[in-house]
Amino acid sequence: MNRVNGKIALVSGATRGIGAEIARVLAVAGARVVVTGRQDALGQAVVDDIRAAGGQAMFQHLDVTNDADWHRAVEATLEHFGSLSILVNNAGILSVKTIEETGVEEVSQVMATNLLGLFLGTKHALAAMKTCLPDGAGGGSIINLSSVAGLIGMTYGAVYSMTKGGVRLFTKAAAVECGALGYPIRVNSVHPSFTDTDMEADAMRAYARLYGAPDVADMRQRLQRQHPVGRFATPTEVARAVLYLASEESGFVTGTELVVDGGYTAK
Repeated sequence: MNRVNGKIALVSGATRGIGAEIARVLAVAGARVVVTGRQDALGQAVVDDIRAAGGQAMFQHLDVTNDADWHRAVEATLEHFGSLSILVNNAGILSVKTIEETGVEEVSQVMATNLLGLFLGTKHALAAMKTCLPDGAGGGSIINLSSVAGLIGMTYGAVYSMTKGGVRLFTKAAAVECGALGYPIRVNSVHPSFTDTDMEADAMRAYARLYGAPDVADMRQRLQRQHPVGRFATPTEVARAVLYLASEESGFVTGTELVVDGGYTAK
């Protein structure tokens, strides 16, 4: 299972949900992991889980919209583990509303987290990766969490779709730029569909209101039926896709999107 043995990974938004599971899966596969996020107690709990299972991890406070926080997070990674070879830009927030009822402040918040945060993470990671990747350890890998909403328009999710579509194209631009500059760094995006997390549970309540569903259970069933596999993803299934892109198994994969959606976009 040592598919990323010896690699150093920084995961943003890793205090819960998909991000926490990505951190755990990477650690089990041999990576030393920097768990980051704004909720320190939850982040330390993830680190404790990883250590209890025999892995190596540390926690670093990180607000992804804050440039200074990113600088500190990358510097702490280099000081503690000596290098950085994997960045997972996972932190993101969801907005489920009609366009007309969405306020400017909410739009700015979603854009800051989903786009500015990802840009800042990539910028600081590139500066570190291009100079500190150890010889013989393979190149670096940046994995950006997008969504099926970055591939198709999502009803009642226009602002979210706007940002996640931006993630997809930023990923491609970063990949070709790394190639043009001769950096041994691959950049790819992962596009999950509905996944069983706390954030998705909040979204179900919003969808139920907007679609006029009698309750959240009914709304879940409606959306699950839109997936050919008949269910939502688990965080582990998304994390395993990230692991593939972080490993040398995907050494010829860059500038592309890995869709993990149970067939949702195949229709």
